[in-house]
Amino acid sequence: MQPSDEQLQLVHAAVPRQAERVAATPDLPQVPQPVARVVLDVPLAHLDRPFEYAVPAELAPAAVPGTRVKVRFAGKDVSGFVIARTDVPEHTGKLTRLRRVVSPEPVLTPAVLAAARTIADHYAGSLADVLRLAVPPRHAGAEKALDAKDAPHRQRPTVGKSVAWQRYPAGDAFLHRVATGDAPAASWLAAPTVDPVLDWPAALAEAAHAALAGDRGALIVVPDHRDLDRLEAAVVGELGDGQHVRLTAEQGPQARYTAWLKVLRGHVRCVIGTRAAAWAPVRDLGLLACWDDGDDLLAEPRSPYPQTREVLRVRAVRERAALLLGGFARSVPVQAWLESGAVRDVSTRTSPANVPRVVVAGDEREVERAGAAAHSHLPPVAWSTAHAALADGPVLVQVPRRGYLPTLRCGQCRQVARCPECHGPLGLPAPTAPATCRWCAREATPWRCPDCYATSLRAAVIGARRTAEELGRAFPGTPVIRSGAGEVLGSVGAQPRLVIATPGAEPVAETGYAATLLLDAWALLDRAALDAGEETVRRWLAAAALTRAASDGGAVVICGAAPGVTLAPVEAVARWAPATFAERELAARRELDLPPAAWMTLLTGELADLEAFAAATRHAVHDDVPLETLGPMPAPGGQPGTALLLRTSRDHADAAARAVSAARAIRSARKLPGTVTVRVEPSGAYL
Repeated sequence: MQPSDEQLQLVHAAVPRQAERVAATPDLPQVPQPVARVVLDVPLAHLDRPFEYAVPAELAPAAVPGTRVKVRFAGKDVSGFVIARTDVPEHTGKLTRLRRVVSPEPVLTPAVLAAARTIADHYAGSLADVLRLAVPPRHAGAEKALDAKDAPHRQRPTVGKSVAWQRYPAGDAFLHRVATGDAPAASWLAAPTVDPVLDWPAALAEAAHAALAGDRGALIVVPDHRDLDRLEAAVVGELGDGQHVRLTAEQGPQARYTAWLKVLRGHVRCVIGTRAAAWAPVRDLGLLACWDDGDDLLAEPRSPYPQTREVLRVRAVRERAALLLGGFARSVPVQAWLESGAVRDVSTRTSPANVPRVVVAGDEREVERAGAAAHSHLPPVAWSTAHAALADGPVLVQVPRRGYLPTLRCGQCRQVARCPECHGPLGLPAPTAPATCRWCAREATPWRCPDCYATSLRAAVIGARRTAEELGRAFPGTPVIRSGAGEVLGSVGAQPRLVIATPGAEPVAETGYAATLLLDAWALLDRAALDAGEETVRRWLAAAALTRAASDGGAVVICGAAPGVTLAPVEAVARWAPATFAERELAARRELDLPPAAWMTLLTGELADLEAFAAATRHAVHDDVPLETLGPMPAPGGQPGTALLLRTSRDHADAAARAVSAARAIRSARKLPGTVTVRVEPSGAYL
């Protein structure tokens, strides 16, 4: 069937010919590809798209895709990135010219740009916000200093024999696929050991070696600087000096940008670092690895709040690289990927003799022997275990909170004591200090319980400082050291001592801890968060993994769990069964329609703004996409304001994310007052 003349006229009117579009912009410079498409560093949601600028002849050689430029936008000079050069503009009017090229260095690679766009869409954010996280600020001194140095000769390492991966049945197969250019995706539950040759840093270093042996790059992300120090020592031992760079947000501007440029220019192809390293522009990327992906340090605290696990997954898919997600525990999102077939398991079964013996204080037999003392802060079984272990080495004591008495309760009715001004929890920062609000820092003296009118207070949680005092009296003559916020230790020797540490701050013992005490278990288990059980298992297993195996006399005592109740997290640690726990947790969330089984977005702000935003989102989504609103409720984490949750099935996640983006754009374009914070797929701590 031939189109009619009227139809052809409509097509011609809707799609101008290229010659007509060129004629509409007669002022284009006479240079190859005179049009630059620029992503502006503007956080407004309705401006989340490229803008076209004319490229002056004097800037044409330097304004290549990936370079930083300055342009005029809305009467101001604005920074941006050139993402493409074209011959013909889409805009039919006059194009403003580029102001200047900030640096001729193409720091935004096509691979990073594509991943950043995917992450922005996934989290309903703007590309500018993601690029601000992905590309470090320019440092001119670093560029000049590196220009003066020749690129070092990079030797391609030969394929070596793995040692750490010999304990895992699928370990050699995984390394072989990485070395031969394949792209396996794996979930790895590391077996605990105090031998540095077999521990997780050595295994990650061997995986990086396999990628480099296959003439590809490697990128490994860990939660904090202590993990990074251990990993760096293993990488240097495996690859030698000068074969990697360290990349963290805590580095100075010059050091960070220098490391970034070395990777960008191909001087090195192995990057290790914290959350900021996830975006490193590694050439020919062959391996992306993440240790302990459930750690909240790997969740970006800035908009659009991407999780490092998701960033690495997106890059692995786009750049056809191997993905390795490891830890002593398995996060529930990784369990969902495992059950969907997106990743494969490369773990091994752990023998009871190769993990520490786990004892749960407060069981029926101990109650018969010790009575009420079995449920004390330091029950008899914990004291006896520590006393025996101190004859052979250090003892680790993990306490859930730092401080002295971080949480107080009413002395009569046991309700949590709260500030009369902001309703925040009260704590005791020091032995002689008055009760003080942990949110607004006001002193709450005198205090009276609003429920029973009592005026006495008692401890709800014993902090690290108070625990150190108690243990110092319980074990006279034994050195007591603390590791926590502001004074985190990396390692301790093999001498007998008590090490009091908060979760995540446990130092590594030279020969492993002879025993580990996990105090106040209920304080972690009773957290009002979706991931309370998952986070408890992760923290406990991380501490227990620093302990000697049962065959070497190592023991772990869990103190303070609810008496007479078998809790899934306690059972998972006692049996060293993190995989089983992750399976049960995911199954429970499927039954309750909770993340990651369902897609969810957390909105915080004033109630009227939230309701308008939710209505705009429902208007933007298709009729066949069910979008449920939950709330309103108090904002999580003691934040001011109100919260709403938007929920739909996982099958409709992409459509729902686009609808949230549309609602953000509408709100931005209309310049509506107030602030609505959007967290797509919030972590369990926010639910």
